[in-house]
Amino acid sequence: MSADERTRPRREERQPALSRALIVAAAVRLLDAEGIEELSMRKLGTGMGAAATSLYRHVTGKDELIELVLDEVYGELEVPGAASAAEWRDAVSRGGHDLRAMALRHPWVASVIGRVGPARLGPNLTRATDRMRALLRTGGFPADEAELAMRAVVSYVVGATTGEAAHLSRLARGGRSEQEWREGRDPRKVREENFDYGLQRVLDGLETRLSRA
Repeated sequence: MSADERTRPRREERQPALSRALIVAAAVRLLDAEGIEELSMRKLGTGMGAAATSLYRHVTGKDELIELVLDEVYGELEVPGAASAAEWRDAVSRGGHDLRAMALRHPWVASVIGRVGPARLGPNLTRATDRMRALLRTGGFPADEAELAMRAVVSYVVGATTGEAAHLSRLARGGRSEQEWREGRDPRKVREENFDYGLQRVLDGLETRLSRA
């Protein structure tokens, strides 16, 4: 080492510029790759090349982070509209399928969705639930029943998707594809058909209730 190198002030290593948006995006990637059990502020910071303490300047802790990542992925949903009462069922069905697709892209969603109370809903989640509720109002459900009907649909979707997501995650951890695990008929098509059958029966019940009302 030269004299200049010994006397020259050591540069402090720069921490990467952080923002709430960057932290949330990194958390989604970590969750998608490793699951909710592996999420910690320390591990997230390490993956971003930052100290965990620097993350707390933007996010108060793990609980708030879970609320933020859940709202982030809800931004992927496209709840369709319904121009008339006759279109409500098809629109709700498409919304249910879109929610399932999002939950399968992010298998951790089903396990955390119940952790976020109604008072802590983010803008994306609020927008999605408001649009789904509006579809049911357009179909003819009164306000209080539209809320209950929406919860019934979402509960079915989340419940049905939890098992699917866990199954796909187990296969991924084992390094196997679903097609390798199951010979013959397309397993993805089977899962989609099974999901749609249950969803349509839920909507049958709501349609019957609507006609009686």
